[in-house]
Amino acid sequence: MNQHLQQAGLKLFKLLARHGESLMHGYLNGSLDESQLSSKQIESLLKAGVIWRPAADEGLHLSSHLRGLLEEALSDTRNRQIDANVGSRLDTIKTLAAHYKEALHIGDLAAAEVYLNDLSEHSYSLTESLRHSSRVLWGRINNEFGYVPSLSAKIRENELAQQQVSELLNSLALLNFDSLSQIAGDIRELRRILVLHLSQAVHDCTQELAVVQTRLLTLLGRFRELRGKSRLLKGLQLFHAQHPEFKAHDPSQQLDVPSLFNQAAALIAPASVDIHNSQHEQDLLLLVSQLAPRQSSKLTPAEPERAVMLSETELFALQEQRIKQDVENYLLAVIENAVGQTALDYYQQNQLQWDAEAWLYQVWGSYHALPEEQRNYFALDPIEDPHPQFSGNRIVRDLQVWLR
Repeated sequence: MNQHLQQAGLKLFKLLARHGESLMHGYLNGSLDESQLSSKQIESLLKAGVIWRPAADEGLHLSSHLRGLLEEALSDTRNRQIDANVGSRLDTIKTLAAHYKEALHIGDLAAAEVYLNDLSEHSYSLTESLRHSSRVLWGRINNEFGYVPSLSAKIRENELAQQQVSELLNSLALLNFDSLSQIAGDIRELRRILVLHLSQAVHDCTQELAVVQTRLLTLLGRFRELRGKSRLLKGLQLFHAQHPEFKAHDPSQQLDVPSLFNQAAALIAPASVDIHNSQHEQDLLLLVSQLAPRQSSKLTPAEPERAVMLSETELFALQEQRIKQDVENYLLAVIENAVGQTALDYYQQNQLQWDAEAWLYQVWGSYHALPEEQRNYFALDPIEDPHPQFSGNRIVRDLQVWLR
């Protein structure tokens, strides 16, 4: 039996090789050139199922199986056929799995091996069909449906591709791996084919189809935009063809200017002060003096006022130095006692006159201002309380300084 199949297969391959040129002509042009073939050759091709004739008065065409083989082998972007019939293939796989389990149960190892080979072949055919469908969609997208001439045809092809993607996703939903896992049971070969192999293929195809859907929607919006612009141009061209004497009026001479032409900026810019023009300096000073409130003549002279401002600045500088010195004393106290102490405890023990919040800010800033080698001797941890009203926020109540 196997020898007979081998001889028949070799005979078919030789037949295809002898008539390869005529078959490719039929693939590219839709029908075979019967003038290049004799009646005996046509009869042998029809008997082999390679070609077929729809009617007695029509030409010869390639069979769907041979055309599908050529489209897959040549990666032909014109291929529009997508096989979404997963249900029948899945039923066949389940039936072969049941046959395999029964053959193992009765101990018929030869039949079990045949069923396992058929099961592997059908599983491989199913996954290849899914990947082939994804490749076909990607080929059509990358070509932007270039095999159709008009935008309307591209939109129809895009909508067809989206429908096919939906059908493929619905077909993938039929693969229930819980039931397949129950069918496989604890048999390693069945789990490898029904669960591992199929689940990986379904995962890859699902992700790829999601990207395909996004690209299809983007292309659909682009095609519709181009179609709208082309319709506008064709309408304008048709109007000029029907009204050759038409001449557009000057929109500036019309009382009611259409919004399409009313896009020019205002001729008179809004008024603004040019502070960089030195010629306007005196005028600007005069205007500012009129806007500023008049000062009382009873004010003290400017010299004592400057003296007070200097004394306040010096006092602030002295206070800043004093609070920094208190922070240094606080850090030295932590070193001498070798015990951690909070900033507010030290603040209360020494009865410092600074504001408590300013004291905590100064401790925080002085700690982070220390050199790296000195800061490594200390550790600073904030003591926090949750905010009473806003969840997720915390309020720093005190700072804990201790030696590492």
